[in-house]
Amino acid sequence: MRKPRDFDAQLKALKDKAKQLKDRKIRQYGDLIIATGADALDIETLAGALVLITEQADSSRKESWRRKGEAFFRKQQHPTPQPSQNDDQVREAAEVSHQPFHRRVTAPGS
Repeated sequence: MRKPRDFDAQLKALKDKAKQLKDRKIRQYGDLIIATGADALDIETLAGALVLITEQADSSRKESWRRKGEAFFRKQQHPTPQPSQNDDQVREAAEVSHQPFHRRVTAPGS
């Protein structure tokens, strides 16, 4: 006889995998925001820019953005060391770039 399938366990495993993928995607978006320097913007400005981009209907403009993004990632794959930076600055930058994104809350007036 065949062993009955445990649908509950399979469903739980699928839900866990979906949660892992969603968490990974969120972390990658945060890393992208930091890598591009967009984390210097306040959250409302960044959200407004993203909404404007998604509403953009001009396909030539979208293609231009895609090419610029592709060039950005190619540049990231082959970073060139800056001879003017000392080892401490390079190490600190590497540590910061590997930290996960968290929404930064600042006190008024900071």
